[in-house]
Amino acid sequence: MSHHLLDVRDLRHAYPDGTLALDGPTFTLHHGEAVALVGANGAGKSTLLKHLNGSLRPTAGEVRVGELPVHPGTLAQIRRTVGMVFQDPDDMLFMPTVLEDVAFGPRNQGFPVGEADARALEALQQVGAAHLAAKAPYHLSMGEKRRCALAAVLAMAPDILVLDEPSTGLDPRGRRLLVDLLRAFTHTRVLATHDLDLALRLCPRTLVLHRGRLVADGPTREILADRARMEAWELEAWPPEG
Repeated sequence: MSHHLLDVRDLRHAYPDGTLALDGPTFTLHHGEAVALVGANGAGKSTLLKHLNGSLRPTAGEVRVGELPVHPGTLAQIRRTVGMVFQDPDDMLFMPTVLEDVAFGPRNQGFPVGEADARALEALQQVGAAHLAAKAPYHLSMGEKRRCALAAVLAMAPDILVLDEPSTGLDPRGRRLLVDLLRAFTHTRVLATHDLDLALRLCPRTLVLHRGRLVADGPTREILADRARMEAWELEAWPPEG
């Protein structure tokens, strides 16, 4: 794997209605970095994340993971490397039991059923959710669903974790557990979030998107504390005044 684990170059994406969602962001993520992606609603965060594992194809520009460009011919390899945890865990949990959900990815990677289930149980243990293996996903709390969705990605052993608004809907205890889990991982992590305290706790580096453009890339604490620029980007500074 290249020292530059993930490269985004001049990325542009226009939706069929003509909306330009991404207008040229360029950045490099190095192995083991934890990076926050912040921006107001409509800034392009979710669109950008979907390019990192090939869920969307760019109008122009390129994403490379290691030495591989992201395009239809490399998607199987890319998706083994880039694990995506969606904002709504219900989009990832659809099998009769949690164990079957978490084992779904490894089974589709070609692992025998027994080995896939073992990987699933190991991932559930990693997120403190092994006791949920036999439960139906619809019986879980939001915090439990988020942990199980994360386990479903970890079971595929990705090098990069991409998380879209991971703290949304969590109570204080669930949020604290999430912080502890993500802090313990050594993967490269990309967190798109409105939760600026979460960004500060987990991510030394922050990227700011504003109307599809990358307008800042630097130390999280410095960026979030710059009240004038944060206001110009339609964001609240952190810590809040008062």
